[in-house]
Amino acid sequence: MSKEKNIQQQVDADKKKESTSILEKIRRRTGLLVGIVGLALVIFILESLLGSGASIFGDNEMASIGSIHGKTIDRNEFLTKVENQLNIIRQQKQSNDIDDATRGQVLDYVWQQYVSDMVIKPQYDKVGITVGEDEVYERVVVHPVPTISQRLTDQKTGKIYEQLAAADGSLDPAKFRQFVQNATGDQEMFVKQMEEDVKNMRYAEKYATLIRKGLYTTNAEAKEGFKAQNNKLSFNYVIKRFDSVNDSTVKVTDADIQKYYNDHSYLFLNTETTRKIEYVSFDVLPSPSDVEAIAKDAQRAAEDFKGKTLKEDSSFIAQESENGTVNIQDMNKKSMIVRDSAIFTSAAGTVFGPYNEGAYFKIYKLEAVNSIADSARVRHILIAINDPQTQQPKRSLEGAKKSADSLLALIKDKKVTFDTLVKTISDDGGSKTNGGDYGWFDENKGFVEPFKNAGLMGTKGNISVVQTQFGYHIIEVLDVSKTKHNTYKVAQIFKLIAPSDETNQAIFAQANQFAGENNTGELFDKAVDSKKLTKRLADNIKESDRQLPALDNAKEMIRWVYTAKKGDVNIFTFADKHVVAKVAGIKNKGVLPLEDVMDEVKTLAIKDKKAQTFLAEFGTKAGASKDLNDIATKLGLEVKKQEDFPATSHNVEGLGHDDILIGTALGTKAGATTKAIESDNGVFVLNVVKVSEIPVPADLKMVKMQMDQASSSRADYEVFNALKELANIEDHKSRVE
Repeated sequence: MSKEKNIQQQVDADKKKESTSILEKIRRRTGLLVGIVGLALVIFILESLLGSGASIFGDNEMASIGSIHGKTIDRNEFLTKVENQLNIIRQQKQSNDIDDATRGQVLDYVWQQYVSDMVIKPQYDKVGITVGEDEVYERVVVHPVPTISQRLTDQKTGKIYEQLAAADGSLDPAKFRQFVQNATGDQEMFVKQMEEDVKNMRYAEKYATLIRKGLYTTNAEAKEGFKAQNNKLSFNYVIKRFDSVNDSTVKVTDADIQKYYNDHSYLFLNTETTRKIEYVSFDVLPSPSDVEAIAKDAQRAAEDFKGKTLKEDSSFIAQESENGTVNIQDMNKKSMIVRDSAIFTSAAGTVFGPYNEGAYFKIYKLEAVNSIADSARVRHILIAINDPQTQQPKRSLEGAKKSADSLLALIKDKKVTFDTLVKTISDDGGSKTNGGDYGWFDENKGFVEPFKNAGLMGTKGNISVVQTQFGYHIIEVLDVSKTKHNTYKVAQIFKLIAPSDETNQAIFAQANQFAGENNTGELFDKAVDSKKLTKRLADNIKESDRQLPALDNAKEMIRWVYTAKKGDVNIFTFADKHVVAKVAGIKNKGVLPLEDVMDEVKTLAIKDKKAQTFLAEFGTKAGASKDLNDIATKLGLEVKKQEDFPATSHNVEGLGHDDILIGTALGTKAGATTKAIESDNGVFVLNVVKVSEIPVPADLKMVKMQMDQASSSRADYEVFNALKELANIEDHKSRVE
């Protein structure tokens, strides 16, 4: 208890410091989130190295949440780091509540730290990369990288902290430099953490650059690359396809299957542990009585809506509508969603509905009818709150309003012209060249509503200040059309047609009974067939997965799958359904057992027996003949022709994908005929008629550049996938979720 008391005293002391310390404000609101951003940039540059989980086994399974390079990641150590990060978030939010999504992000973040420390960072020393203090100072203080500004931004307001901000709201370099130079204690620790993050990013950038710069294309590779891109060939072939003989007519013994498996075990190497489930879903849908009850409530809301004034409408809609959504839209006759045409002749305040529209009962109220121009033309000056190029805060909303009002006064007093301000002040670069004019537009134009309404509901010559999400606009109405039409402001209330608790419980009882009566794989399969239920499948489930197709937030199910045995059955509850699932397959890392791949091996063994039979048939009937017409006649086949075949193609017309046949054609000289060869689709003999070659240019610079770019784009991915394999990463962090 004394230890807990000391901890509480320390927490209380820290809270007092927050009122006077910039650092504490920053740490309280931005610490972990920006840390994640910093690490994510490093991992992004290095293409990340997250590994997949293996099966859970052994007596000490709960003491570990994974391993890297054979080194076990201690569960308690991992959880301590996770809890430290969660505490930072609790300080940021000033709340002890941590949702599942946030916890998942923290688990990923801490795991990535391990991967970075144990897999990525050791490579820097091996290749001799260094990062100097001057590089770090340049990127932190002199010209701060974007992550520095993010760490100095109040997450609630989206603005740089006032003590470090310039007049326009951006980070003031002088103030920040002074803050860094005078930092002591916790402030100094904060600065050092920023420096460390930037240093890690710089290491990652250098390593990635080193890899790319170490790749180059030789003259020989460039020549072959040019040929592959430009050469074409024409060839004829005779093929006896595997699908010409039904599999059922080919007999393979257990010994044949075992031999094929032994000889080709590399084909059944599983690089990551996965699971497979089969399940039936008991969907929770509203009953007729549920719909009737919701309809009555919607009718009550519609009657109450009639008695509300325009001022009361928004609060009433928020009170009655699903999730408190306030939806009030301007519509015309074409876009009107109310099914009753009487809305076009009704008085403002008229209520329509409720209507059953699928997932909701909807109630509509005609708030107002406005006459607007069919089209209008305006010009504007934008005083933006964010920099249009970087999207970083440029000025406060209050500052933008003050500037816009001042400029409007200058324009009206004729102390400055509109054209001058467009060129010198406006933050909208897209319209500067046209004097701020975007031309004629109508209500369907993709402008924001306040901007459009300033023109369509304005009068020619009027100049006003209008607020939008971008800032403040000084808008001059240049012209409006003579023709007008009505728009209708319509308010909407949505009543979700959802199942009641009683309905949910009844459906759960059905699912629970099914699970209890069919608690083995065999019983499960028989029940699904006899009841004619729809059985769904989820395959290749990784231990680190958190959701499955059509099954959001499935971590409980996934955790069970990785502790259950094949054939086990269990029931799980989701937001809109109850699911009874069976473990249908377990694939552990390594060569899969024959019993797990029996169907695939049998199919391949049959194909192999067909190939041996076909090869013998070619030898017996065609002998040493090199004449394709003669071979085709003797085997009852036909000669296929392929003309001007691109060397880069992977598909043969009429045959499909066949790498062996295509590779053979590319490697055979013009005029030559091959022997009988087994391919992806059958056994073939091929003759190359001609090869159309374009002369290789003397200057291969462009070819080399293209090939260098191609290899460079793959470099990070392939290098770090190799590092990932060497590290033999086992990720079981889902055990602690």
